[in-house]
Amino acid sequence: MKRIVLFVLTNLAVLLVLSIAMRLFGFDYYLARQGMNPGAMLIFAAVIGFGGAFISLFMSKWSAKRMTGAQVITQPANAAEQWLVETVRRQAEAAGIGMPEVAIYDAPDVNAFATGANRNSALVAVSTGLLRAMDRDEAEAVLGHEITHVANGDMVTLTLIQGVVNTFVIFLSRVIGHTVDRAVFKNDRGNGVAFWVTTIVAELVLGILASMIVMWFSRQREFRADAGGARLAGRQKMIAALQRLQMNAGQPHLQDQLAAFGIAGGIGHGLKKLFMSHPPLEERIAALRGSE
Repeated sequence: MKRIVLFVLTNLAVLLVLSIAMRLFGFDYYLARQGMNPGAMLIFAAVIGFGGAFISLFMSKWSAKRMTGAQVITQPANAAEQWLVETVRRQAEAAGIGMPEVAIYDAPDVNAFATGANRNSALVAVSTGLLRAMDRDEAEAVLGHEITHVANGDMVTLTLIQGVVNTFVIFLSRVIGHTVDRAVFKNDRGNGVAFWVTTIVAELVLGILASMIVMWFSRQREFRADAGGARLAGRQKMIAALQRLQMNAGQPHLQDQLAAFGIAGGIGHGLKKLFMSHPPLEERIAALRGSE
């Protein structure tokens, strides 16, 4: 589940920094003097929106290593590490991608993740908790799931979706801010306080709605990654791996910043389900059984 929350939160942080930088350098003021020209404003929004998304993408592997303390296996120290590297190598060849870096991070949760900007230079990492809790058949299926994420280019697709979403959040928030400033507060001299306050509030509200779109995509890609794991390791192994995750559902998961980047999602009910990066495990198992 690790891939997405880290990406989204990093993206939001970069987006905030870029927005502040644009304001400090006077781009917002320039647009205001131009009467908030829609074309210029859309270009401005796209530069910030896509810029933040792509910076987050290129930082994703570095960020994941730092946040989890993942240690890349450069030379297998034991039979388990040797098996891990060889399994990833075999699956990467079958999926038609370059050999990823393989890493282990110390955590009690049963989880794994893959990330990186390039499908031929990705990172696949598993937790020590997964290595203890799963047998090799189940772990093989999890690795197949993560390799499929890399082969499908999920991170690049997510970047494009996040860039589009960011662009419209920035664009619409400024349209709303400009409208409130002019129509409600009758300000006709540049951007007033109402513009800045309304823009910030609109960015927060629209950002929450936009995250629902990103999370919907995340849930769909999990079904595809499960199907890919079934092809690489075997359907029954993939089902067994998901069932093992169900058994460990009460254990602690990855930090919130990384939650969408792993294989094991959280549990959500009601509106919370709209913000889940992963479908419920029972739905994923049912989807695999339905494809038999």
